[in-house]
Amino acid sequence: MLSDNSSKLVHIPADSAVLDGVLDVPREAQALVIFAHGSGSSRHSKRNKYVAQVLREAGLGTLLFDLLTREEDTFYEKRFDMPLLAERLIAATRWIKDQPQTRNLNIGYFGASTGAAAALLAATEPGIGVNAIVSRGGRPDLAEQALKHVKAPTLLIVGGYDDVVIQLNQQSYKLIKAEKELRIIPGATHLFEEPGTLEEVARFAAEWFKKHLTLFP
Repeated sequence: MLSDNSSKLVHIPADSAVLDGVLDVPREAQALVIFAHGSGSSRHSKRNKYVAQVLREAGLGTLLFDLLTREEDTFYEKRFDMPLLAERLIAATRWIKDQPQTRNLNIGYFGASTGAAAALLAATEPGIGVNAIVSRGGRPDLAEQALKHVKAPTLLIVGGYDDVVIQLNQQSYKLIKAEKELRIIPGATHLFEEPGTLEEVARFAAEWFKKHLTLFP
């Protein structure tokens, strides 16, 4: 296992692309959470980095990586190509399962905005073995046809002021047949920029992942 506070720059092959990422695995970690960022974002997302830090403090490993190469990200339509983004997430998951340090860890997905749809789509891939999903301000409606096939316990987190996204999540929630929960954080807008709201997201996510990914929550 990687040592405490280790941070490793990784390069993940995905078809003809190579995706850059940062892998962190605390000592004695039983699980690892792979992040799927939203459109126009990357592994450098301050919000996802904060959530990842909280997850690591809870004993979980994290992988933050770019779903698109720098060149691909210049094409706006690729940011909303859900099948492509899901395939990239699947490639990253398979890569993680091939690495000596991480092959025995339970896997969870944390998806933000459009990345949540990619996570839900990827989770339905046969044999991918994802054990829990958390969506932050997500667009699960973009994965509507796949929602009924999701088997991993799924937590949807939405800001209380994010009216349209609340409705989309409520509609998607009804379609998910797996164990599920919808949490609405009062006083939060879509990006959870209000004081204390992102901290709530991270706390709920850590609780969900520890409950569903680890033997000793």
